[in-house]
Amino acid sequence: MNKETASKIKELKEKHNAIILVHNYQIPEVQDIADFLGDSLDLAKTATKTQAENIVFCGVGFMAESAKILNPDKNVIIPDITAKCPMAGMVNEEGLKKLIKANPGAEVVSYVNTTAEIKAMSDICCTSANGEKVVKAVDSNKIIFVPDRNLGSYIQRLVPEKEMILWPGMCSTHHNIYKDDILKLKNKHPSAEILVHPECRLEIIDLADYALSTNGMVNYAKKSNSKEFIIGTEKDMCYRLKKENPDKIFYPLKRAVCPNMKKITLEKVLNSLKTLEPKIKLSDYIMEKAKMPLKRMMDMG
Repeated sequence: MNKETASKIKELKEKHNAIILVHNYQIPEVQDIADFLGDSLDLAKTATKTQAENIVFCGVGFMAESAKILNPDKNVIIPDITAKCPMAGMVNEEGLKKLIKANPGAEVVSYVNTTAEIKAMSDICCTSANGEKVVKAVDSNKIIFVPDRNLGSYIQRLVPEKEMILWPGMCSTHHNIYKDDILKLKNKHPSAEILVHPECRLEIIDLADYALSTNGMVNYAKKSNSKEFIIGTEKDMCYRLKKENPDKIFYPLKRAVCPNMKKITLEKVLNSLKTLEPKIKLSDYIMEKAKMPLKRMMDMG
């Protein structure tokens, strides 16, 4: 890490009463400056509890939008406004309206990896950590699930009593993890446990010992007696896992890279604290509508 840049970040953070929230997929040097490091659900919860006036969100656009929706009176700043989640852009309002109209009585469950506009059309949100719980809890037996068909397929397997209509979106980083990627590492490291993200395809989940959210991986790695793990998610997840479990070995999948997460750098974080820009800007109407499904999810615990 550039110690001088990190020192300037700390100084400006104190000056502007700012907090830095960082997703587990960020580059190592950005993870190292986090006030809080976590997955989508943890970051959303932390955003609602902070007393900071400025939230610097090191992640992708939908995450920063969620922080703004939950904290409309705070400044939410994303160091690179072009850091977007391609999967979030795969679902559009017009298409979702048609799907809702064609399925009266269905409830819309939107993965948090969606834009504020799609959240505003949803009944409830979910994350990879609580998707099963959310789908079980909704009243309707028919669910429109957007946008990740892989996560939706996994939840459908866990909740077969519900009819799930899946939007055909996916995370290319996870979708492009292949069986050979996992099996080659397993052949080299036969004692390693395989942990994969539920955004992977079902055939990948079937190879795994556990399908877990990123924070699920963190918690499991700490308590497991295993000393080696194959990690089927964005490769920089291994940085946090190794840092918190120095006596254990974590094998990343080299192809599992989210280029949008990598857009945020230490220098961009510094610049965002100098300028308090770029800020997330959403209409009051969208924030009010989108807050309801987010809040409903969080009230479930």
